Amino acid sequence: MSAVDPVSVIGAKRDGRELTTAQIDAVVHGFTSGTVAPEQMSSLLMAIVWRGMSRRETADWTAAMIASGITVDLSGLERGGRPLTTVDKHSTGGVGDKITLPLTPLIASYGLAVPQLSGRGLGHTGGTLDKLESIPGWSAQVSPERLRSQLSRVGAVICAASDQLAPADRALYALRDVTGTVASIPLIAASIMSKKIAEGTEALVLDVKVGSGAFMRTYDDAADLARAMVELGTDAGVRTSALLTDMSAPLGRSAGNALEVAEAVEVLAGGGPRDVVELTLALAREMLDAAGLRDVDPAEHLAGGQAMDTWRAMIAAQGGDPAASLPEAVHREVAVVSESGYLARLDALAVGLAAWELGAGRSAPGAAVSAGAGVTWHAAVGEPVVAGAPLLTLHADDPARFDAALARLEGAYEVTATAPTDVPPLDRVLGRIGP
Repeated sequence: MSAVDPVSVIGAKRDGRELTTAQIDAVVHGFTSGTVAPEQMSSLLMAIVWRGMSRRETADWTAAMIASGITVDLSGLERGGRPLTTVDKHSTGGVGDKITLPLTPLIASYGLAVPQLSGRGLGHTGGTLDKLESIPGWSAQVSPERLRSQLSRVGAVICAASDQLAPADRALYALRDVTGTVASIPLIAASIMSKKIAEGTEALVLDVKVGSGAFMRTYDDAADLARAMVELGTDAGVRTSALLTDMSAPLGRSAGNALEVAEAVEVLAGGGPRDVVELTLALAREMLDAAGLRDVDPAEHLAGGQAMDTWRAMIAAQGGDPAASLPEAVHREVAVVSESGYLARLDALAVGLAAWELGAGRSAPGAAVSAGAGVTWHAAVGEPVVAGAPLLTLHADDPARFDAALARLEGAYEVTATAPTDVPPLDRVLGRIGP
C-alpha cells in the first residue's frame, strides 16, 4: 500500500475534486490500520457529505472496505449433483419488517441457496437475529463450513455476519455516527453493499424503505440510494435490483421479536396479514427472476407447505425447535378506539419507538432485548374501527414501561368518518430500480 498524505486527500475532496483509486485505498486502509487519525477521517467524511462521490469513487470506496476483511466463498454449492444459484435480499429497515423470515425459506424451497447474513436491531428498527433468537434453542452463530453445509442441505441460512466481513465499514460507521456524517447516499450505499458483496451471493434484491419509519423519508432520496446500490452491485458483478416500498405505516400487525416470528409463521402457514403476504410475494418474484426462475408463482409454495417445511428445517439446523411455544410478555396494556370510523393514519416511527420503549429494541450495541415485548395493532390503515374496540395492545415484561410507550403513541393515529384515499398499496411497492 503506497503512502498517501491524508491532508492532501482531504483537500482534494474539500475542493470538489475526484479522489483517485490509490487515494481511496490508502485512506481506508490507513484508517483501519491506525495510520490515518480519526480526526483526519472525520474531515474527509464531512467533505464527502458536502461534495459527494462519483459512481467510480463510490465503487472504489466500497471495494476498499471489502478488501479490509474476508470474503465468503459460495462457489461450487450443489445439492444432489446440481449446482445451486445463490440469491440474497437486504432491507434498509423498518417497523414490523419481518419479511426476511418467511421470504428466505420460500425462496429456498425452489431449489435456490439463500445466504441471509443478518444483524441485530438498534433503535426503533428491529433486528432479524433478535427476532429469531426468541425461538428456543436457535443460534445465530454459524461457521463458514456449517454455512456451506446448511445451504447445500436446506437451501436457507439466516445467521450473524462475521466481524471480519468488511471491518472497515464497522469502524467507519462508528465514526460517522458521532460526527454527523451518516446522511450521505454514497457512504450509506457503500456501507450496505460492501457487506452484501463480500457475502459472495450471485444475485441480490434490495428492499429500500420510504416514509416516516424508514431512514429515507422521501421517495426521491430512497430512489437515489437504491440507484447507487444497484450500480455498486452491478459494477461488482452481482445481479442487483431494488424495490422501493412504503414504510409510512408499520408493516403487518406487530412490531417486536417473538410477536413478529409468530406473524411470519402465520404467513408460512398460508395466512397472515395481507400486506406482509403481498410484499413477501413481490420480493420473492424479484428474487426468483434474478435467479432465472421466471415462470413460477411463489404463492403456490406458501399454500402448498413447501416454504413451511423449509422454515422448519432451517430453524432445526441452527438448534431451534420450530414447534416450541414462543415467549410472551408478562404484562399487557390496551389502547381502545375513541370513535367509530376508519383508521386513516398509523405512524410507523411512533409505533417503532413505542416498541423500543417497551423493551423490544436497544439503545446501545450489545444491550439485552425482551423477546416478548412489542406492539400489536388490530386494524390496518384504511380499515373500519369501532368505538371502544382495541386498537393497540402493548406488551412488556415491566409495566413501568407503559407510560413512556403510550407517550410515544400520542397523536400517532387518526380516525376519520370516511375511508381515506391515500392508503399504502397492499404490496407496499412504490417503484423498482434495476435492469
